Amino acid sequence: MATDNTQITAEQSALIRESEVFFVASVAPDLSLGPSGQGPVNLSPKGGSPLHVIDERRVAYLDYTGSGNETGRHAQAGGPITIMVMAMGGADAAVVRLFGRATVMPVEASPLAELLHGAPAAGIELPERQVVDIAIESTQTSCGYGVPVFEFHSQRVRSERGRRFKEPA
Repeated sequence: MATDNTQITAEQSALIRESEVFFVASVAPDLSLGPSGQGPVNLSPKGGSPLHVIDERRVAYLDYTGSGNETGRHAQAGGPITIMVMAMGGADAAVVRLFGRATVMPVEASPLAELLHGAPAAGIELPERQVVDIAIESTQTSCGYGVPVFEFHSQRVRSERGRRFKEPA
């Protein structure tokens, strides 16, 4: 059974700090789509640069180019955002979801730039795009028993990314 909270707990913060990957889901409100009032959900994996816990109601990360910028577009439109972090080691099982609203800004304009540059993505070889700063409205921890046990090997770098699923140039 899931546990809901109004802020990031110490246990959730520890899991976030230990995670090598997190996932960002966002959606833009779109009243032209009828009663659902939203467009398609964008879901992106993030690695290389950590998710930083700023305080119990705020997280942020340094975003790099490399794909579309749906998260930024959805944030600017005022849509909700969900961050998911999960324990992938064998000792514990847990999934943490952070629900909130994001703001995006150029790295050089962000008061968090120095903090985020303290843990840049090593070897990613992509330009920084923006800072994604998320005000947390609520959190949820669930069991995570459906998450397989994984062993972290390394972060993916541009020279190793492959092109199998990309359209030919």
